[in-house]
Amino acid sequence: MRKPVILPVFLLLVTVFAFPEGTRTWEQSRYEDFSKGTSHGVAISSKGSLHLAPAFKLVAPTPSSAVWATAVGTNGDVYLATGAPARVYRVISDSQPTAIFQPQELQVQALVVDKHGAIFAATNPDGKVYKLERSGSASDKSQQPKAESGWTSSVFFDPHVKYIWALALDDAENLYVATGDHGEVFRVTPSGDHSLFFKSDEPHIRALAFDAQGNLAAGSDGSGLIYRITPKGEGFVLYSAPKREITSLAIDGAGNIYAAAAGEKRSSAASNSGSVTIVVPKPSPNAGAPAGNPGALSAAEPPLTLNSAAGGVPGGSEIYRIPPDGSPSRVWNSRDDLVYALAFDSRGQLLAGSGNDGQIYRIAGRDDYVELIKAAANQVTAFAKAPGGGLYVSTSNLGKLFLLSDAPDAEGSYESDVFDAHGFSKWGRAEFHGKGKVELFARSGNVDNPDRNWSTWKKIDLQGNGQVAAPPARFIQWKAILRPGEPAPQVDSVVLNYLPKNVAPEFDEVSVAVGTKFLSAPRPPNLDAGQRFDPQPNPLRDRQAVGVKWTVHDDNDDQLVYSVYYRGDGQSRWLLLKGNLLEKFYSFDASLLPDGAYTLKVVATDSPSHSPQDALTAERESDRFEVDTTPPQVLDLKASVQANLLRVQFRAVDSFSPIKRAEYSVDAGDWHFVDPVGGLSDAKSESYDFTLPLSGEGVMQEHVVVVRAYDRFDNMNAAKAVVGAK
Repeated sequence: MRKPVILPVFLLLVTVFAFPEGTRTWEQSRYEDFSKGTSHGVAISSKGSLHLAPAFKLVAPTPSSAVWATAVGTNGDVYLATGAPARVYRVISDSQPTAIFQPQELQVQALVVDKHGAIFAATNPDGKVYKLERSGSASDKSQQPKAESGWTSSVFFDPHVKYIWALALDDAENLYVATGDHGEVFRVTPSGDHSLFFKSDEPHIRALAFDAQGNLAAGSDGSGLIYRITPKGEGFVLYSAPKREITSLAIDGAGNIYAAAAGEKRSSAASNSGSVTIVVPKPSPNAGAPAGNPGALSAAEPPLTLNSAAGGVPGGSEIYRIPPDGSPSRVWNSRDDLVYALAFDSRGQLLAGSGNDGQIYRIAGRDDYVELIKAAANQVTAFAKAPGGGLYVSTSNLGKLFLLSDAPDAEGSYESDVFDAHGFSKWGRAEFHGKGKVELFARSGNVDNPDRNWSTWKKIDLQGNGQVAAPPARFIQWKAILRPGEPAPQVDSVVLNYLPKNVAPEFDEVSVAVGTKFLSAPRPPNLDAGQRFDPQPNPLRDRQAVGVKWTVHDDNDDQLVYSVYYRGDGQSRWLLLKGNLLEKFYSFDASLLPDGAYTLKVVATDSPSHSPQDALTAERESDRFEVDTTPPQVLDLKASVQANLLRVQFRAVDSFSPIKRAEYSVDAGDWHFVDPVGGLSDAKSESYDFTLPLSGEGVMQEHVVVVRAYDRFDNMNAAKAVVGAK
């Protein structure tokens, strides 16, 4: 399946989309687009197209929550191995299932039927293989009490293991039993004689399948190994899968082995511990109610396929193909689906049943697949060939039996995802690409849920101008109806044209930073011309600059252009400072403005995306701010020596802002702070008068006194006085 694309870090600052101008389009033409919709009898190709799916109908529901295996008898009856409650059901035609076996164990895990109609059913935990036969049959010598519906049951094989995961019959009617938690495969002859056929070093053998040469393929849980075991019981590891558990095996007529695997591998110590948890769905008070999460019987690590309903499986699933030459390759993977079962349809195409969305995939090759069906259950857990053609499909949560036909359904429908135009919009033409008998409909509304009083479906005349008749609104959805014919119906893409009603941009904030310069990041060199670059301001401290930045949004996602105006206190007219700005910030030299108080106004217009008569503007004023670039004056500086004291007097005067502080230095010494007369420094004019003690030869020497004063904006001026000795 397609993997997500990871963008370079610098593109996190880039909003990537075509500049919206006038009419816009909503296109759906990819698998990722179509998979968001709802299909009924419509298959979705990974190549991005819709087709009629095979007919899929419910044959029978069961009172059990999980159907783990399905087998078809010699007379066409269907048998189901279930859990919660554990039963073997017989389904005749479209009738309700009849329970023919009810073991003491918690679930019936595996099921096969021999050529004589005898049923072998494996149970868990404390696994046993039971043989089920009709009462009075030639081989019925059991002294067991008769089971329901005229069937008898007897323990055919007890391997004295905790789990039995799979069963398989060879051409000689020998039964092969895959077990855990010692990873063994037993062979049981028709007469009941048994022997250990193969012993692995894995905790569990989870899946079995025979090839045309009589070799047994086996898949393990623990290290995800796929074995080829000869009729003599000699095993060879064909492949060590990247996943932990082989969940299913299938072999085609050409000898290709297909294996589904799931789960992340653990350390070898954990993988080979032999301690697992068997998980079965909990029975519910109502027989037909969903089972919810499976319940565990012990506290060790379970095979993932029996625990997946509790949540996702780390690492998802993969399917591998191993041809007769033994070279493996991955043909399919999913981060979200867990594959429970593999089978082939009548044309030899591989099918995969998965959970937890109950999907069936048809897989043609590497990353070439079709999502055929979404069953009305959480997991598709088993397949079996139907005598009249097609495949029986069994599901869990809820436990049901379906028939997947070889022929397409009489009609299929597909409803797209709901599209949000992010504003009240007028709908234009629909552009359809496809073939065959396809009808297209559309409906619209102003809430995101179509069930809440949307318009009715309106047919789109694809033979005419394709006008969408849905009323103007914010949300829209389309539906396709596919019917069989020549050529086969197919939807490749649907494009809806629409025109949002223009709305004015809206400002969220305009802020001014005196003493700050905003720098712009360079445009990334590999950014396409049709992509919008929206850099964030990079602030730099600069006493001579004034920076203004703003945040603004436009519900139409229009391209905006900005102008910045200024106005001084007491002025009525706004003067243009800078126009045609594309960035959401601007800096200018503070000396361009005389000292004083000002307000900035930013005007935004969506004119680049609209014709002049349709363009709209918005504006926002900043808070009042002050500019002062002129330093204060230092006046009337006097210095004199009186007795042993150096007396200094001066005034600091600023034309606009209060004096912030003053300092002095004597004979190039350190600067020292000095308070004004009165102590408070809060006026545009402050007087200073202070004395410094002199001692020793300092009384008779010449001294250089320097004073400096700062206004509130840190503008500074200085003055110097020289005082001689008396």
